[in-house]
Amino acid sequence: MTPEEWIAHDPDPETAAELASCGPAELAARFARPLTFGTAGLRGPIRGGPDAMNIAVVLRATWAVAQVLRNRAGALVVVGRDARHGSEAFAVATAEVLAAEGFSVLQLPIAAPTPLVAFAVRATGAAAGIQITASHNPATDNGYKVFLDGGIQIVSPVDRQIEAAISTAPPADQIPRRPVEFADTDLIGRYIRRAAGVRRGAGSVRVALTPLHGVGGKVAVETLERAGFDEIHTVAAQFAPDPDFPTVTFPNPEEAGATDALLALAAEVDADVAIALDPDADRCAVGIPTASGWRMLSGDETGWLLGDYILSHLTEPRAAVVASSVVSSRMLAAIAAHYGAIHVETLTGFKWLARADANLPNCTLVYAYEEAIGHCVDPAAVRDKDGISAAVLACDLVAALKADGLLVPDLLDALARRHGVHEVAAVPRRVADAREAADLIRRLRKTPPDRLVGFAVATTDITDALIFAGGDDETSIRIVVRPSGTEPKLKCYVEVRCAVARDLHLARERAGGLRHELVAAVRGW
Repeated sequence: MTPEEWIAHDPDPETAAELASCGPAELAARFARPLTFGTAGLRGPIRGGPDAMNIAVVLRATWAVAQVLRNRAGALVVVGRDARHGSEAFAVATAEVLAAEGFSVLQLPIAAPTPLVAFAVRATGAAAGIQITASHNPATDNGYKVFLDGGIQIVSPVDRQIEAAISTAPPADQIPRRPVEFADTDLIGRYIRRAAGVRRGAGSVRVALTPLHGVGGKVAVETLERAGFDEIHTVAAQFAPDPDFPTVTFPNPEEAGATDALLALAAEVDADVAIALDPDADRCAVGIPTASGWRMLSGDETGWLLGDYILSHLTEPRAAVVASSVVSSRMLAAIAAHYGAIHVETLTGFKWLARADANLPNCTLVYAYEEAIGHCVDPAAVRDKDGISAAVLACDLVAALKADGLLVPDLLDALARRHGVHEVAAVPRRVADAREAADLIRRLRKTPPDRLVGFAVATTDITDALIFAGGDDETSIRIVVRPSGTEPKLKCYVEVRCAVARDLHLARERAGGLRHELVAAVRGW
């Protein structure tokens, strides 16, 4: 479709006028690379053209999804949305196209967390779920996420089939639409009751919480209260959904400064734990008090703690599967071995983590995580990362420790003594575009390092990453390099493991020093 044809058939007069005002170079750029299905769907800036999120793109994508779903059992599709700019209009358009294509549509009545859509697909036996969200991307972005197979993110070949169907879609203004009433459903209440039920223990703790201007605040508070945590303090300026994310530079709990207001509140109210959700509440970051003040745990640290906590409460762990992605720490594998459980390492992304038990008969996934603060703590209900149920379990863990007179750092020390000190670091490298990232990966494939910090290293080349690993009985090093799926950057993940002989402090010093050297080496690539 030519730019002129696209503009003529754009049903949104604002984006049509915007495209019509573009110069030839800008117009050519917008039509050069249409959005493709990346992390389970589409994600891009809100503006006109096929390389962005707008009504025309959503209509054509939904028409394509409907063509692919015709060959699948089940006629119900769940449609949800976050509170970003454009989300409501995009969700309505999605529901209306599906209805016109003959599907029964359950359209959630309010802006809701992404895990609720994954839960709803699984709970209702729906054929699919579509959530309009850009997760933790900047305020200028939006996205379109597709769940199939019991609320699990799509993988190939489904994503390629949808892309192929998009290429044959009619012009946007010729795609039929039929109005859909919002669903009168108790799914939100069912989700809250289920998420609250992930607790293993009792007792309460004082919680500081922020949803970072996203849609998770009200649901998180109701869930935590139902779980027995009745003293919850929220960051007032960040509690109501606001698509402009006015108090943060970047609405991602991992970003520097994003949780400053949360940690200040936690210190002010003398909280036991701090919880930060990302804007669509599928990710959860945990903050803890330490001898030197409050700090946020890394995604790996939270992964170790929750994985150990879940496995320690199982009566028969040998049939249990825990999973982490290739870019996450290897400590979860050691924790699983300690309990006699099965650990699976997957490719990056919850579309793979959620399927970690697929080829393991009579075994069941009980926990999965990746270092980017994504945690799946109740796979039987939500086969995706879920920040709200993870928040409940994190608070439950802190309550259990408190009852024993312990703090989170005490448990981190115990895990280090048992499994070795694991020091991790993520080293991003900005690139101009995907081509530059591919060139860097190609160069590393051709001439990989043969030694790092004094150790010989072997290279493992997998589908979307390079792994450099080496070490001895006391020390191991590992670097994983992969291009980002959503941003123009190369991501390098560093991990050092040092066994603890007698002195934990010395082991941490050695591991930290090696990590520093590896980070310096990576920055020079």
